Amino acid sequence: VQLQASGGGLVQAGGSLRLSCTVSGKIIRLDEIAWHRQAPGSQRELVAEMTGGGGVKYADSAKGRFTISRGNAKNVVYLQMNSLKPEDTAVYYCYANLVTQSDDGNYVAQKTWGQGTQVTVSS
Repeated sequence: VQLQASGGGLVQAGGSLRLSCTVSGKIIRLDEIAWHRQAPGSQRELVAEMTGGGGVKYADSAKGRFTISRGNAKNVVYLQMNSLKPEDTAVYYCYANLVTQSDDGNYVAQKTWGQGTQVTVSS
């Protein structure tokens, strides 16, 4: 299974970006998918998460500004970020807790990170 994150970039404060995370592979069940971020010198922190049942949870810093959603293709998850602030500058990572099917047909539970995408918000 692979997670491919995209959509980062440079934006002015108050602007918006939409991050995308595409999960590829033989997905049997997606239990959780989330966005985390890590700023220089800081620990990685949860930004938003969505359960397989559609429940969502946001960090306090993201509430009211960020929205996590799944695309029509259920293996794609978005993070819409509005009213961006300089303190949102970080590398954003998608994360999935899922069950996949291996080549030999076995079901495998795994937790996987995608590569990061840089978000830079200028003041």
